[in-house]
This record gives sequence, structure tokens and C-alpha cells, in this order.
Amino acid sequence: MLSLPARAQEPPGWTFAVTPYLWLPNVNGTLRYSPPPSGTGAPEVNTGPNNYLENLNGVLMLSGEARSGRWSILSDFIYLNFESQKSSVKAVDFGTSLVSTGLNASTSSSLKGVEWTLASGYTVVQTPGATLDLIGGLRYLGIEARTDWQLTGTVTGPGGAQTFPASGNASRRSDLWDGIIGMRGRVRFGESQWFMPYYLDVGTGSSTLTWQGFLGVAYAFKWNDAVFGYRRLYYDQSDSKLLQDFRFSGPSFGATFRF
Repeated sequence: MLSLPARAQEPPGWTFAVTPYLWLPNVNGTLRYSPPPSGTGAPEVNTGPNNYLENLNGVLMLSGEARSGRWSILSDFIYLNFESQKSSVKAVDFGTSLVSTGLNASTSSSLKGVEWTLASGYTVVQTPGATLDLIGGLRYLGIEARTDWQLTGTVTGPGGAQTFPASGNASRRSDLWDGIIGMRGRVRFGESQWFMPYYLDVGTGSSTLTWQGFLGVAYAFKWNDAVFGYRRLYYDQSDSKLLQDFRFSGPSFGATFRF
């Protein structure tokens, strides 16, 4: 989860860290699609909870850090591809009204996206037992969603003038740029090589609200750290945009190599 702040008493000059890792999130939230050209209504789709091991189709995750003294530059890149996410059409937006539905028979969603964070940080606490960096930067999320639905019947709009078909599909893409601020650091357990890494940011921009958090446990070897923890990434967009109260949550583990 982003390269962690380096240990206290670093030598002068630039140091670098690379962290390959694996994050296995469940996906929960609502996908809101645009109305189709036919004007038959736009579905609102609940997705999750899902078994990530069954639905994760592709993944690439890598973070890095460059540090000089108390200043740092950090970057985090994620590619995720989920197939056949368990979903349900919870409502249909006919423009003038939102009609709830419980007619789901078989509905699934696919999600494919890239997340990239770029930020700078400054260390405000640096002791043998703890570090704390304040950070600020940007986060990008480009995501493509597709839902295939199968209902037990059509959904009728107000007055019966519009209908939503019992089967079909919808897709939508969203590109989000958000400014973020936050903090990160570690707390050492006594005099041992075990420590607790933590991270938290919050932001807005293309999103009404986005935040990300990580809390874990790690062991410091001579040249690298082994890290395990839990990570959550949250997005909420306003109005009729794609992501509504959307959460990626799950365990993460990796190794940080320093040079």
C-alpha cells in the first residue's frame, strides 16, 4: 500500500523503494448507467458482495517511492479486471421518476479499471519508534463497467408509457481526477523488527468524495519489508454519474525493496 516511509536515521542523498504487492478487494456499491437511446429507462445496479478469488480476472499492482531527507515522492499503480460480479437491478430511472424493482433473475457486472496515485510528502515525525508523513497529490481512476441483466418481467414506468426490457445490457466509462491530502507512517513494536504501517487520504474533484485507508502489520528485514494488511478505497459521485457509494475492500500483502 504505497511505499512506506523509510526508517529513521536515513543516510543523506536520495533513497528509493519499490513495492510489488497483491490486493484482493471485494466490490460493493451502485452502478448508475446512462439512459439508452431508446429512452426506455436507465438501470441502477447493486453489485456485491463478491468472492474476489472467483471474479478477479487480471491484476497488476506496483508502488514506488523516492526520498531525500524529510521529503518524498510516491506513486501507486493498480490495474484490476473483474468478471461476472454478482449484481441486481435495484431500480430503473425513467427520467421523471425512479421505479424500484425486485424482478431479478440473473444479473452480473464486469469492471475493468486503472488507479494511479502521485503525491509528495514531508516527514513531521521521525523517531526510532514512529514516523509520520503529511502528503498531498492527485489520484486518477479510469473505470469501465458493463452489466448484463435478466429479469423475470419488464419494468413499467409511470403511466405505462415506458417499459424497461426483461433482458439486456448496459455499459459506461468514467474518468475521475481527484486532489488528495492525507498522512502515512509506521509505529514500531518495542525494540523488535515488527511494526504497524498505516495510511489515510481523503479527496475530491471529479468525485464528490474519495478516501483510501490501510492498516497492517510488517516485519523489517535488512533489505526489505514484508507487509500484510487491510485496504479500502471509496468513491462516491453525485447526480447521475457512474459510481455511487462504491467500495473496494480487502486484504493486501507485498514486499518493499529499498536501494
